[in-house]
Amino acid sequence: MKRLVLILPLIFLFTSSSFTQSKITVEDIWKDYKFIAKRVPGFNFMKDGKHYARLEDKAIKKYDITNGEFVEDIIDSTFLKTNEGFEGEMASYKFNDDESYIMIESNKTSIYRRSYLSNVHLYDTQTKSLIPVSDKPIMNASLSPTKDNVVFGFENNLYVKNIKSGETQQITKDGEKNKIINGITDWVYEEEFAFVKAFEWSPDGKYLAYIKFDESEVPEFTMVNFRDELYPEYVTWKYPKVGEKNAVVSVHLYNLDTKKTKKVDLGDMDDMYIPRIKWTQDNDKLCVFKMNRHQNQLDLFLASANDGSAEIMYQETNPYYIDITDNLTFLKDGKHFVWTSEMDGYNHIYLYDMNGKQKSQITKGAFDVTSFYGVDEENEMVYYQAAKINAMQKEVYASSFTGREIKELSKEAGTNSAQFSATFDYYVLNHSTVNNPPSYIVYNKNGKEIRRIEENKRLSKSMVGRGVAPIEFINFDTEKGVNLNAWILKPADFDPNKKYPVFMYLYGGPGSQQVTDGWKGQNYWWFQMLAQEGYIVACVDNRGTGARGQEFKKMTYLKLGHYETIDQIDAAKYLGSLPYTDASRIGIFGWSYGGYMSSLCILKGNDVFKAAIAVAPVTSWKWYDTVYTERYMRTLEENKEGYEDNSPIYFADQLKGNYLLVHGMGDDNVHWQNSVEMANALIAANKQFDTYYYPNRNHGIFGGPTRLHLYTKMTNFLLEKL
Repeated sequence: MKRLVLILPLIFLFTSSSFTQSKITVEDIWKDYKFIAKRVPGFNFMKDGKHYARLEDKAIKKYDITNGEFVEDIIDSTFLKTNEGFEGEMASYKFNDDESYIMIESNKTSIYRRSYLSNVHLYDTQTKSLIPVSDKPIMNASLSPTKDNVVFGFENNLYVKNIKSGETQQITKDGEKNKIINGITDWVYEEEFAFVKAFEWSPDGKYLAYIKFDESEVPEFTMVNFRDELYPEYVTWKYPKVGEKNAVVSVHLYNLDTKKTKKVDLGDMDDMYIPRIKWTQDNDKLCVFKMNRHQNQLDLFLASANDGSAEIMYQETNPYYIDITDNLTFLKDGKHFVWTSEMDGYNHIYLYDMNGKQKSQITKGAFDVTSFYGVDEENEMVYYQAAKINAMQKEVYASSFTGREIKELSKEAGTNSAQFSATFDYYVLNHSTVNNPPSYIVYNKNGKEIRRIEENKRLSKSMVGRGVAPIEFINFDTEKGVNLNAWILKPADFDPNKKYPVFMYLYGGPGSQQVTDGWKGQNYWWFQMLAQEGYIVACVDNRGTGARGQEFKKMTYLKLGHYETIDQIDAAKYLGSLPYTDASRIGIFGWSYGGYMSSLCILKGNDVFKAAIAVAPVTSWKWYDTVYTERYMRTLEENKEGYEDNSPIYFADQLKGNYLLVHGMGDDNVHWQNSVEMANALIAANKQFDTYYYPNRNHGIFGGPTRLHLYTKMTNFLLEKL
């Protein structure tokens, strides 16, 4: 294997005296949280493009983006306590388009990853009055464009409240737990299509479009929580595992004037998904995304609000699968839309007319657009993030509709992202590198720096004080000729004549990236702590990861885990061949997909890895959900070999090294079932292993001292076993 040159610059000052500074501890990281980078919460830009609002100290405060000066309190909630259920604490808020109303949420209670219940009030900025939307916790309250009605979800039905009369009407009446859901997504849509609010107002506020989920025939899953009661708590919900029935979905249009509902005619809906609905600029035209179960064909329908008829505006197919995003913008001229697609092998931005005819490819080249920020229609420009220089960096760009005018808005190498004001006159640039924490700087549309909001100087100083070492980027070819990106962290007092154990970290899932020149958060400090304990820490992005084009990302199709495991084993061999590493002491750690990968690595690479930590791993894809798994693997019936050849439970008898298996028993995403079945397979093979289970904790395994407890265990495991 051949090592190539260092490919990214390191921008950080390290001093020899830093080696003698105080060591990092697990308690520093996960108990006292001494190293949290200061973040600038998302700016709630106001319509004038110059001001933004922020929730601080029970008040919504208005600031000037150009100088950061406080302008006024838009709402001070301490003066708004009423008998209407508002207790003076705001959890979140949202302006309507003309800022005449503010939707205020309080007393949030989480349901799953994105969904929650909350008390909702509407604040009239003119009259300074507070209007309760409901006397019960509700979901996804949304004000109509005409500002006279609020729609919300409650107990699987949709309701609409008239602001002036105060009257609430029930739009749907067939909602029932674990059977019918109206206007709110089911579990698998929320998790895998990343949205909860499945309803949208028409531009004139006359129609409400919503998705209905009939999950009557979807199999149920039950979790057990332990609450210090005589009997445990059983939580049951609909969870479609691979090959099982999904919810039957349909789109409906409710007319607020006639109070009648029409069903949109989308043709055959057997084994179909509706991953998005969005109104065009036409009050009569709703765009409906219809996708087949294999997720390799996407039809954009235009549905008539008048009679429910629909016709295909645009169709896209892919030899592998299509990722669903929110990157669809209907332009105000009513004649065009902007769209992103991987159709040419890389993710790019396109301009189409309303007949689905391509007018221009706005971005092009051998790079991926990694985030889409928006469209400035007045100046015919689009704003986006891309990995144009290389896969490990991200830049921010503006491009004209023709694609001929391109301007880079980011200023430094590393990871850059941006948030733009409503008028695109200003933007806040977030920049970091793997060795430098985030900074937040305001620029105007001409790229002139206006002010620096946050540079995390305190954290940078503590990095020197704690003797951290620089993370280096490397690029190498495996013995199979695959070129991979990686980062490596050596102890600050590194001695090339010594032999160091190697600890690898990975995720490795489709389209993901861990090898990026951007700040790594809390794990950065744990890795530095391990380096101080004498480990070399490394991370490699295998085949299947993102920002290197469609073929690199999607080559794992139908074989999840196969090429990824080969690459990680080969990477471990490469790292073990370095003159300063001990090839007999290589460990690996991952969480979720990374836990799946670390499990496969220690089993299939049992002659390479001495230890592995798997947190919340999938151990057989047959136990995971339909949408995610079938996107990459199709069903077990269609692809039995792909499932069996790449599921850790079928290789338990190959365990030779030290294996730590960790799972939250309240994990609604990757069920505890995966680790229980893995334990069962290991026991059947008479293999010794370590295990930690966390009652009531979900996929993130957090709350109170939970993370401290977990990372203490993982640290001790490595110190003992590696």
